[in-house]
Amino acid sequence: MDAAVKTVLDIYHARIEEEQRLRDAGMGMKDLDRLLLAVGPATGRLINLLVRSLVKPMILELGTSYGYSTLWLAEAAKATGGRVLTMELQDYKAGHAREMAQQAGLASVIDFQVGDALQLLDKTELRFDFVLVDLWKDLYEPCLDRFHPKLNAGAIIVSDNMIRPGGPVAQRYRRALLRKPGMSSVLLPVGSGIEVSRYGVD
Repeated sequence: MDAAVKTVLDIYHARIEEEQRLRDAGMGMKDLDRLLLAVGPATGRLINLLVRSLVKPMILELGTSYGYSTLWLAEAAKATGGRVLTMELQDYKAGHAREMAQQAGLASVIDFQVGDALQLLDKTELRFDFVLVDLWKDLYEPCLDRFHPKLNAGAIIVSDNMIRPGGPVAQRYRRALLRKPGMSSVLLPVGSGIEVSRYGVD
């Protein structure tokens, strides 16, 4: 991994550790939208490895947030000749993510889109080889309905927070995944729990 990418990841990891320290200390963190809420290093490494198994993948990230997972995806995209399309509702989050990607030397392989993910998915004509789903949980299933028709055969879908916080919304989403034609799936206890799914492979 390039030294510039490692440096930026270290900045993110320091923020992740600080947020965890504050939560452990019971300090109030009322504005969730200001938190990194990142997938974490284990999930980051896993999605990086999964993307690296593909050739010139078109990658969709639903929920840029502050760009931590975007960096892991973009590093793998650059190594494999792929690209990342990342969607985020909040412009200040996407702006921060863009700045970090520039510092890491990865901005050239990322297309940042700001707006409602459902509307953006309706507009895109791209087809995808890898999808990371990590936005507000009530949007998981509606997003699935929109990106499923845009998947290439063999596409991998990784959905975060399936164990923590998990709950009824996550369970409904997992059932919806398995109802989609051509989909196989497994729940893995990595990070906050990820559902790893593959489309169109017998």
